[in-house]
Amino acid sequence: MRNHFYLSAIVAVCCFFFSCSSNKNAGEAEKGYITTLSFGPGEEAKIAEAFLSLKDSSSILLKAGTYSFDNLSIAQADHILIKGEGKDKTILDFSAQSQGGEGIRVTNVKGFTITDMTIRDSKGDLLKINNSRDVVITDLNAVWKTADSTSGGYAIYPVMCKNVLIENCYAEGSSDAGIYVGQSDSAIVRNCKAAKNVAGCEIENTTNALVYNNEFYDNTAGFLIFDLPGLSQRGGYVKAYDNYFHDNNHRNFAKSGSFGTSWGVGNASPGSGIIILAASHIEIYNNRIINNNASAITIASGFAVDDKAAEKINDQYAPVSQDIKIHDNKIEMGNAFPEPAFEHHIGKMLVAIEQQLNAQDAGRNNKRIPMIMYDGISSNILTNGTNANPDGICIEQPGENMFVNADLLHIQNPGKWRPSTDVTPYTCK
Repeated sequence: MRNHFYLSAIVAVCCFFFSCSSNKNAGEAEKGYITTLSFGPGEEAKIAEAFLSLKDSSSILLKAGTYSFDNLSIAQADHILIKGEGKDKTILDFSAQSQGGEGIRVTNVKGFTITDMTIRDSKGDLLKINNSRDVVITDLNAVWKTADSTSGGYAIYPVMCKNVLIENCYAEGSSDAGIYVGQSDSAIVRNCKAAKNVAGCEIENTTNALVYNNEFYDNTAGFLIFDLPGLSQRGGYVKAYDNYFHDNNHRNFAKSGSFGTSWGVGNASPGSGIIILAASHIEIYNNRIINNNASAITIASGFAVDDKAAEKINDQYAPVSQDIKIHDNKIEMGNAFPEPAFEHHIGKMLVAIEQQLNAQDAGRNNKRIPMIMYDGISSNILTNGTNANPDGICIEQPGENMFVNADLLHIQNPGKWRPSTDVTPYTCK
């Protein structure tokens, strides 16, 4: 209860900050800036130069039309607004990019807003905002026309930032995550859509995040909350509510390499609604989680994907998911796994869990895998403890065939492997 009270206080502060900042930055447009610049199509060279030489308190208006850029960069300037004349009117095209960097890169900016445009088809990430604060990304489309491993990793990518608002945005075609918030503190993602990405949205090693009123669909996985080892901070205190995560059954087209490794989004099975990996202090409630046909919600530990996870424990990383509360969601799954799941390493494991449950209990009559899959790897593995639920997994989801402890510690030993659908130890007290 103390943790939830603490999170509620943080939420109140964040909501106050963002309700004020987003109205001020987006609503007043160019007002309040000392320098205001305006450009039209055909002035790309001037625009690129202006981005590089921006002073504090500057706004740039990009008029309606299509622009072709190699890349754009802003660094070490505060109170900056980049504004178009509408998502369907101002188009920034990076398809002629000569190398695999970002389309737009923003570094060390306090008070950055980008709004009312479409950015598309960079070789690397479309919009990367690094080491900045008071960031507002609103009314932005970030898309690749082809959704495959040739796409950049992240469409909207704030990392190592503080006070981030992403709202009314659309992301498509990312070979990692459409909307990604990494190693940041205090973030809100709201009223956004993401489709045809490997992950619709990912909150990674980020603290104090709210994700609400979004729709993530037709991705490999709809929504991910990950903590990964070797990064600058540990995440936690994430709430996701009033979202619609549906029909995330797309094949996984993550690139090999940095985010296709054992730790990356390449692990997401086609058919995943929500995946919680090595994350703590998470609450998932009042969402519609529909037709994600391999696993509606997965709760997993770092041990599930890395047998050396224990060696990576430090102040910034703990591999076991803890204090996970799931309640009052509407959850439904289809009648069969999506075809791409049968070709994916984690998908095959989920298929095996379904088969094992039905083999153990003929009375199941070949039911689907339960909708919430917990890998069953608890902190007992580190303490030699025997507590049935030492990590505060709390599930309040009435309904048939809702939960399975997959007992993944024993999946390689068929004689000992006993997945269980008994949710009693994990029912919210």
